Amino acid sequence: MNDATFAEENAPSGLATAREADGGEVDAHAARAAAPAGTGVAVSVVIPCLNESETIAECVRRAHEVLRAAGLDGEVVVADNGSEDGSAELARRAGARVVHEPRRGYGSAYHAGLAAARGRYVVMLDADLTYPLEDIPRFVAALEEGADVVIGNRMGNIQPGAMPWLHRYIGNPLLTGVLNVFFRTGVRDAHCGMRALRREALPRLELRTTGMEFASEMVIRAAKAGLRIEQLDIEYRPRRGESKLSTFRDGWRHLRFLLVHSPTYLFIVPGAAMVLAGALAMATVLAGLELFGRQWQLHALIAGSLAAVVGTQVLALGLCAHAYGTYFMGEKDRWFDWARARFRLEHGLLLGAVLTLAGLAIAAAIVVTWAERGFGRLGEERLAVLAATLVTIGLQVVFSSFLLSILGLRRQ
Repeated sequence: MNDATFAEENAPSGLATAREADGGEVDAHAARAAAPAGTGVAVSVVIPCLNESETIAECVRRAHEVLRAAGLDGEVVVADNGSEDGSAELARRAGARVVHEPRRGYGSAYHAGLAAARGRYVVMLDADLTYPLEDIPRFVAALEEGADVVIGNRMGNIQPGAMPWLHRYIGNPLLTGVLNVFFRTGVRDAHCGMRALRREALPRLELRTTGMEFASEMVIRAAKAGLRIEQLDIEYRPRRGESKLSTFRDGWRHLRFLLVHSPTYLFIVPGAAMVLAGALAMATVLAGLELFGRQWQLHALIAGSLAAVVGTQVLALGLCAHAYGTYFMGEKDRWFDWARARFRLEHGLLLGAVLTLAGLAIAAAIVVTWAERGFGRLGEERLAVLAATLVTIGLQVVFSSFLLSILGLRRQ
């Protein structure tokens, strides 16, 4: 569904090495196996950290205070992401268990922190004191009441100066809206950094991304896995220290992630629209119909042909993307499951053959007409465009059907 570069960027950072503060090397998978859910503590507060010397010690101390005040048996895990300002040592002195993740990225830090967490419940928040640590018990209570994932909603209570207007009024609403259109999660603030989850739900999420899009991935995978998602309104405060967020780069990474995980909207919808528009344009020209007060000629026919051909190819890519997601990534899509249960390779080959033969028949008729005219000037441009279009689309259907069948060899 995506290119090799994107796949490499989004390989599970659990494969990277997480190095604990005492100097021991711990593989992330080994750490996860060595700390099963419910080992020792009830709550793990996981905090990613990159050069947060101004706030990390206070953040850790306040987290411990909140846990003690609420009577929660817990720990604070700081996932240091290569800090160069002594943040890791400050966190350790404040009482945190520090895990080092050398591979840079918001998601990478969380992969290491989550692998090291030992609590039955995991609360996630940033180290910059923008989130209300005193709300940790509210998140834990929501989990105890049956939620699998709890996500904060900042949008109704943002303190002055806490969030740039571009993020508040454009970026976050736009990306959250796209996510909800594509995946119907109903989440109001998909990028809130304060959230909680049952540790036993982590294997079902299969989180992989290494950057800021980690926040979107968690919401999407939770929705696809059928987990119960709850939302809590929280206050969002001005940060202390320098922001690590890059508005346009990280915004694009979020949008890219949403698109590559929704082949219906990336391929199927635009592909179907192009095929429909192209077919209507060609039919209008070939039938000599008037549209918008005029008759359309050869150039409109060529444009319609191009739209139909390109649209068919995009549709084929979308079907292959769905097949890859279904057979290799365990994705579920009702309409694709319905279609693959009823249509087989032979159906695609038959459709492609009919279209190809129709195009060849029209081409043969043009050649016969040309021969009858003594191979002189030929004025059958419209039929020639139609024939070429049918042959091209027919061959696309044939070979795309074979590719879908090859992908289907993976199915169980």
